[in-house]
Order: sequence, then structure tokens, then C-alpha cells
Amino acid sequence: MRDVPHSWPSCLCHGLISFLGFLLLLLTFPISGWFALKIVPTYERMIVFRLGRIRNPQGPGMVLLLPFLDSFQRVDLRTRAFNVPPCKLASKDGAVLSVGADVQFRIWDPVLSVMTVKDLNTATRMTAQNAMTKALLRRPLREIQMEKPKVGEQLLLEINEVTRAWGLEVDRVELAVEAVLQPPQDSPAGPSLDSTLQQLALHLLGGGMNLRAGSTLPPGPALPATSVDTMEMVSEVQQPAVHAEAWAGPSPKQPVAEGLLVALQPFLSEALVSQVGACYQFNIVLPGGAQNTYFLDLTTGRGRVGRGMPDHIPDVVVEMAEADLQALLCRELRPLGAYMSGRLQVKGDLAVAMKLEAVLCTLK
Repeated sequence: MRDVPHSWPSCLCHGLISFLGFLLLLLTFPISGWFALKIVPTYERMIVFRLGRIRNPQGPGMVLLLPFLDSFQRVDLRTRAFNVPPCKLASKDGAVLSVGADVQFRIWDPVLSVMTVKDLNTATRMTAQNAMTKALLRRPLREIQMEKPKVGEQLLLEINEVTRAWGLEVDRVELAVEAVLQPPQDSPAGPSLDSTLQQLALHLLGGGMNLRAGSTLPPGPALPATSVDTMEMVSEVQQPAVHAEAWAGPSPKQPVAEGLLVALQPFLSEALVSQVGACYQFNIVLPGGAQNTYFLDLTTGRGRVGRGMPDHIPDVVVEMAEADLQALLCRELRPLGAYMSGRLQVKGDLAVAMKLEAVLCTLK
């Protein structure tokens, strides 16, 4: 990246203009000295461009610049640090976690740091984030939690493979696991967001089929469990036909979300309220661009469900398009995939959102 040989006319012009610059500096000295002399601290180096050509790093100490010919850029050689903001990542075993990192780096070649990258901090941060994403995809959640120093050392090597070509060396990488948003898929510790939403949707779909057939719902949770169990026990070959029939019948006048909430009404109880104790708001975007708002309030009494805004600020707000909701119920879209891609947005505490599992238990 440094100077390459130039033709003799170019070198002659360069030398002549530089000589005239020195002559002008001498003729106007000492006034020009206030502008031409620069002090470079020990921890800095000055990269000087004379007529567009880069020179060797200058400093520390006093550096002489030619007026109108030289431009310069200071490079700090001290160790600096930045943090990679927490982002949602998936591990090898399907867990979703919020992970950030603290990175310390220093510049070992000032010329390369100026010549190769325009914004060194941004480029290094993006490189660290990409390396962190790839590293965590290859490891299960338990290994990430128990061997964070080892994972940080591996990240250090992978980041340096890229950044050393920029004249930059990373000295330390420390992972920071903010929260586990979803446990591993094969973990017995608790239900995942994927399984909770999928099973809840299938149970509510069964209720929606009963409504569509014209049957009257009982006043309590006495809905026959056989119909729900039948939905779960259908073989893989027969499932597409059941789903197609399920969505072929709803009345076009009744939105999908409204039918699901009406099916949920008979199962509300004081026991469910004491177990969940949260208020949910569902914003469903219709194909025309309009938005319908529904609520599920499990904070007082037997709980309430209906259309519109809840009476108080909801604990969790779920936003998604009606087409995506229908795709979830037909198993054409996975809840985890919708959540990670932003098609299913959960605003609020995800742990409170996971309490929808209690609603699922009442339907079984």
C-alpha cells in the first residue's frame, strides 16, 4: 500500500513543487512556523500526504509540514474498546439468546489503518458481530454459557484474521449473554416460544372449527377433549387436508383473530387469571392495510377477551399480519421463524409472553 515507483517526469515535478514549498516556508518564517510545525505525542503517529503521496509515519515529537502541499491524519496507538450491542442469535441446539460482546483493540500499523478502511471502528464492530454470529451457530447453549472464555478466545482469532490486514489487532473479546429468550428445543426446562405458539394455535383452530360448524359452545371449559386430541393425532399425510378444510370454511365477514378469541372465551376462569396475571394486546394487520386490535386481559376476575384496546397498559403487545396468523395456524409458517424475521413482533417481557402456555394447558 505504500509508494510505488513513479516515472521520472512525475518525480521531477514532485521534487520541484516540494522545493518551492520549502522556499515559501523559509521566506515567510517565523510566521509560517506557527502553521507548519506540529507536535505529535508519544501515543500518536501522524500520517502525512504530500501531493497525494503517503509518507512514512511521522512522530513522536515535532513534525514539519509544507503549507498548501501537505495534509495529515493523526492515528492513536493506544488500546481502545467498544461494545457490540446485544442482538438476538440462535445457537446450535435451537436456543434463542441475546448476546453482546466487549472488544479491545489497538492499531499496530498506522499506514494500513488509514489506507485500507475508511471507518475503522464501524468495520471492526461489524466484523466482530459477524464472527460472533457464526461462532454461536456452531455451539449449543450450554457450551456458550459454561465456556465463555474459550468462545471469546476463538472469536479473537477469527476477528484478527480479518483485521490484521487493516493494521489493527484485537487484544481481548469478552462475551456478555444478556438473556436466554428461548431455551433449547430439546431442553426439558420449559416450553419454547415455537412450541407454545404452535400448540396454542392448533387448539384454538379446533375451537374455530366448532364455531364454523354452527355448534354452540358450552358455558364452561367442558368442550370435549376428543376433538382437540383428534387434531393432534392426525397423521402427517392427512394434516394438509385437515388444514385446508379448516380454513376453507370461515366466514369472510369474521376476521381470523376474532374467531380465535371468541373460541377462547369459554375457557377463561379465575384460576387462569391467578396463574397468568397479565394483559395481552394483539395488533393484527389486515390485507388492506387496516389494523384490528384485540385484547386478552387475565389480570382481574375471570378475565376478559374482546376487540379493541384493553382498559390499562398491556404487559405484552403482539403484532403480526392476518396472513401470517393464518399461515401459523396452517403450519405454513413456524412461529420461531416468524419471530426471528420480524413478521411476528413481541413487545414487552418475553417471559410474560411465555405464560400463554397456561392458556394452552386449560385447553387440553
